[in-house]
Amino acid sequence: MNRNDLELCILSKPETVKEFPFGPEAAVYKVCGKMFALIGDDNRVNLKCEPDEASALRASFPEITPGYHMNKVHWNTLDFTQNLTDELIRHCVDESYRLVVSSLKKADRDRLCLMI
Repeated sequence: MNRNDLELCILSKPETVKEFPFGPEAAVYKVCGKMFALIGDDNRVNLKCEPDEASALRASFPEITPGYHMNKVHWNTLDFTQNLTDELIRHCVDESYRLVVSSLKKADRDRLCLMI
């Protein structure tokens, strides 16, 4: 998957906004003000993940490592230009979005569920 395809996948999620709070080299993607993805200028993306799944993915794929500059328990870093399938990357984006949405206030969750 290339960076443009990844960004399109991320931005397809309801109410996703792109910001640059850390400078122009790091694009941060948020839903209702909460980050669920960060793409650096090094062909890597940080995505939120359930701790057990995060560990399993890291054990299975050398392209997936503990979240760079993130909480290592809840975030993974994926080198999206290597051997990971597009399907796996999309799954990880979907899971990151779902985890963040599940932590939102009920009114925000309900509004987003109507859009999905």
